[in-house]
Amino acid sequence: MEKQCTICGKSSSMGGHYKKLISRYNPSPKKRKYPNLQWVRVPLETIQKKYKEFAGKRILACAKCIKALAKKK
Repeated sequence: MEKQCTICGKSSSMGGHYKKLISRYNPSPKKRKYPNLQWVRVPLETIQKKYKEFAGKRILACAKCIKALAKKK
């Protein structure tokens, strides 16, 4: 199973930061950050065009898309 939002396609990303120590930068190891994916059942009577193809299905969606799905136009 791929860790990717089925609606917007958001997937994992690499991240890291450099920490300044006295006069030099100390690179920290990179970390993979994953999106907040959750299983959601899209209602059959969806109004928005973006979600029409997923109507009545159970999909993995990121928190941002779930929030947008709950909005009424």
